[in-house]
Amino acid sequence: MLFICYPKCSTCQKARKWLEANGITFEERHIVEQNPTVAELKNWQSASGLPLKRFFNTSGMKYRELALKDKLPAMSDDEQLALLATDGMLVKRPLLVSDGKVLVGFREKEWADALL
Repeated sequence: MLFICYPKCSTCQKARKWLEANGITFEERHIVEQNPTVAELKNWQSASGLPLKRFFNTSGMKYRELALKDKLPAMSDDEQLALLATDGMLVKRPLLVSDGKVLVGFREKEWADALL
């Protein structure tokens, strides 16, 4: 299981503690030091069944700086994926990837339903 996070993010910290408390083993990956690739993002989006917009960190400073709220609707999926792959801070986190399952963001009930 791959836990993709930004260590300073409080939500990521909560998610890590939840995983550890529930005895779930995982490999951790720093989202800024090891940016997701376009291929990874495409696979994760497909496996998650979620719209691509859910992979954007809409509350992040970078998202607001780039005015993506207005720009994303006009962008193709390929353009959005390429943009996400340029900067880990644009990606919603944490991400949990395992056996064809991808969880985006931390919602305790959602994670419990999927993992326990």
